[in-house]
Amino acid sequence: MLALLVGVSLILLTAYFGESPSSPLHSVQRGIVEVLSPVQEGASTVLKPVRDIAGWFSDTLNARTQRDQLRKEVQSLQAQLAQAKTAEIQNVQLAKQVGLDDSIGISAYHAVGAHLIARDPTLWYQTIEIDRGSEDGVHLQDPVVGDGALVGKVSTVDPTVSVVTLITDHSYAVTAQVQDASGDTGLLVPAVGNPNQLLLQSLQPPSPGQPGPQVGQLVVTAGFTSGSLDSLYPPGIPIGTVSNANQNELLNNGQVQVAPTADLRHLDAVQILTRPHAGTARASLP
Repeated sequence: MLALLVGVSLILLTAYFGESPSSPLHSVQRGIVEVLSPVQEGASTVLKPVRDIAGWFSDTLNARTQRDQLRKEVQSLQAQLAQAKTAEIQNVQLAKQVGLDDSIGISAYHAVGAHLIARDPTLWYQTIEIDRGSEDGVHLQDPVVGDGALVGKVSTVDPTVSVVTLITDHSYAVTAQVQDASGDTGLLVPAVGNPNQLLLQSLQPPSPGQPGPQVGQLVVTAGFTSGSLDSLYPPGIPIGTVSNANQNELLNNGQVQVAPTADLRHLDAVQILTRPHAGTARASLP
């Protein structure tokens, strides 16, 4: 049967191409085309929504696939960006630490590098937790520097972690000096109710012809004792800058306001200044 159909097809094709345009086979073809053409057009019109829906599903599936791929790429790029930003922040902070080491001789101390591992979101200005402890040579009362300035002291020590009380905690106090012509010194304490402000108290009234501390002047650790408070810090560590030097406050109360240099909200890396090398003087608690 198949061979018969193939043979008939070959005969018809040969006859069709061998006849003139007015031959019977051509006439039959034209008749069939005229009959089926409306049917074809109608079927095409009827089936067009079906083709459109099929195309929409295909495009939608392709779009979803592309969307998922793009989401994965975006997540990957965001993770890379976060890592780069973190590295950039840490590099800036560590660069400040290197500059601090070179400028005030912190190299005389055993500086232990540490990273923050916890902070209380409601008490961020009081304590932080770091990933170094007694096994790393950290001791109670060791001063802690970060972001190029003093940030606090070690208040709790465990073998592998420590708690640092920040300079803005209500219990904190340190002898400090204004880097002005007179080298005014006093006791630096937190401002009550304002975790972003410190007060340099117990300042001597300015002498005649001396302006006293001025806004923008740097405040550093004094490195000596004040009454019952012993200095645990080498001199010259930056703490902050004078932010308000009201003359009435200075004359009546002997104090000026100081803004911390270190960004305590965004600390990532710090250094603990542990026991100094042999021959390095350091005041200790009685």
